[in-house]
Amino acid sequence: MVAYRRKGETYADLACGLKIGTSTVYRYVREALALLAAMAPTLAQAIEVASRKAVVILDGTVLRIDRVGMASGRDRAYYSGKHTAHGLTVQVIGDPIGRLVWISPPLPGARHDMGAAREHGIIDAFTEAEIPAVADTTYHGAGPTVAVPQRRRRLDPDTGRYRHLSRNQKELNAAHARRRGPGERVNAELKNRRILRKIRSSPSRAAELIAAVQTLMIANA
Repeated sequence: MVAYRRKGETYADLACGLKIGTSTVYRYVREALALLAAMAPTLAQAIEVASRKAVVILDGTVLRIDRVGMASGRDRAYYSGKHTAHGLTVQVIGDPIGRLVWISPPLPGARHDMGAAREHGIIDAFTEAEIPAVADTTYHGAGPTVAVPQRRRRLDPDTGRYRHLSRNQKELNAAHARRRGPGERVNAELKNRRILRKIRSSPSRAAELIAAVQTLMIANA
């Protein structure tokens, strides 16, 4: 299971290395994934943990996948224009020192981070529990508890150009970026698992894999 999770070994490679049948390897891996996935925290449990933190970091990331149906345009929902690749998008909550709090179930990669966060109930949960969070500009309008960077002001009607940020706004953005940094480390650690660099399972099975990895990341934190 460690080789499968860390290195992304195929069932055939594991069977050869362990000198057992491929079907046996498949059964053992599936059983282990199911057990670990069942131990993954729910959003309610994650909110309870987050409520004890000074602040949490909310960020979305896309995990690439190569097992999507191409017929009849079924792959379009999974294509991320930002990453120019097919993938699954997950919402990640981290704490101020870069430890994982929660990973959401995956959605098709074309889904916008803000829409995904609302669909999972993260935004409402943050608001109800009054949990302070920091996020990037894609989460503008997420509510009073979610801090986001200052965006460029609207077009100047006289010049037709965007107005520049003031010095104070730039300093606020720099401070915000420093607070959000640990969230980037959580995403980097997530993608450090080779099994998630390009998911080989079907999208319907990916949720179990991601939940299993989440359990191990939290246990090893």
